Amino acid sequence: MLKFLQVIFAVICTSFYFFPFEFVFLPGINTKMAMAGIGLVLVCIDAVKKKDGLVNKDFLSLSIYALAVSFISLVTIILHSTYDHSFTTYFLSMWVWLAGAYMACRIIKAVHGYLSLELVATYLAVVCVAQCLLAYVMDMYTPLRMAVDSFLSQEEAYMGVAEGRLYGIGCALDVAGLRFSAVLVIIAYLCQFGSGIVQRHISWYLAAFVIISVIGNMIARTTTVGMVVALAFWAVNAVLYSFRQGRQRWKFLRRFGVIMLVSLPAIIAGYNLSPAFAANIRFAFEGFFSLFETGEWYVQSNEILLNNMIVFPDNAETWIIGDGYAANPVYNPEIDPYYTGEVTGGFYKGTDIGYLRYIFYFGLIGLLAFILFFCKAASICCRRYPEYTGMFLLILAINFIGWLKVSTDIFLVFAIFLAAGWYSSPEEDITEEEGESPESVDDGNGNLSRS
Repeated sequence: MLKFLQVIFAVICTSFYFFPFEFVFLPGINTKMAMAGIGLVLVCIDAVKKKDGLVNKDFLSLSIYALAVSFISLVTIILHSTYDHSFTTYFLSMWVWLAGAYMACRIIKAVHGYLSLELVATYLAVVCVAQCLLAYVMDMYTPLRMAVDSFLSQEEAYMGVAEGRLYGIGCALDVAGLRFSAVLVIIAYLCQFGSGIVQRHISWYLAAFVIISVIGNMIARTTTVGMVVALAFWAVNAVLYSFRQGRQRWKFLRRFGVIMLVSLPAIIAGYNLSPAFAANIRFAFEGFFSLFETGEWYVQSNEILLNNMIVFPDNAETWIIGDGYAANPVYNPEIDPYYTGEVTGGFYKGTDIGYLRYIFYFGLIGLLAFILFFCKAASICCRRYPEYTGMFLLILAINFIGWLKVSTDIFLVFAIFLAAGWYSSPEEDITEEEGESPESVDDGNGNLSRS
């Protein structure tokens, strides 16, 4: 019972990091910042004990890339006399994410006695499933939603209510969608290349995949990106590698088939019996319903994006170094009280497309620096966990695909694996309770082979 409570505590703390929010009684400080504050103290303690912690060569090199993003941001706002510091402190944001991730990893290791990539990935999956289930129950049971809203800051509560969508605790809109997407490709990769421990519990991972895909899309349809990329990965892997080994392939297909045989009838029954569930499903998979009913793919948000938000700069200076506006000065006069440019609704220049918003803020120079920062983060993860290179490339792809729609990033996903890799030594990646290495793969007969 004590171990169960410890695991629940670790899941909550991981959620505080992965889906941060502000308490109504503590405005201005979200849970990620609180985790980072404690994590920074632990980093200093480990550094004094010569365990290095986050302070190493990889951390310094990544910081240089983040500083480049911040420096270009500073140049563009000075050049254009704006006060939009959205990215001038990005290097500080990077440190905060890493310190918060470090704290989450310390808690996970304290509970389990070891730390590995697969354990951290499992916690991320559990957090996303918990957020999805909570969001759905909140939608069905108003007293619970009111209780949750009572301790969320007004902005956090408004984030979901304003759109009339499902939302969890700190989990809403496209920000949650990209994080769900990243976790979906992580699950997809582990189901194919995970250790024997993962293979023995693959049904739970597949169930998590279905829950996040269905309810995650009810929260944010950006989740579809991760779902499609994950399914494509499984399809390509089946053709090129036959799921590595024949017996493992059939084990995966059998488990996946069972999960779908249980899930599909439940979804169909819910659709026919519950008008609320039917409305949520239709919202989540609007494009698929439209394709089936009319023969054409139609998603309202995508149509708005394609018809109204593809706006390019009309001068060379903006293309090169941007205008210095990440936020819309019409609604945020503090960033430029003397703004006399084009008046548009919503975001600056009326576009929410990530690539375009970055170009309008700090131009192609800043966008390139930002891209290189994420490539560097992925590169460090790949070097630390070479057997999971494909997984980190999929996460990187999710980030760049997501920018086609929204201007948010998923560095926090890389950050927790970076923190796990820097906090634990290679020897600590071995599962102490099971005596198995994360690199080992079940061959379908209960035997473990190196990947």
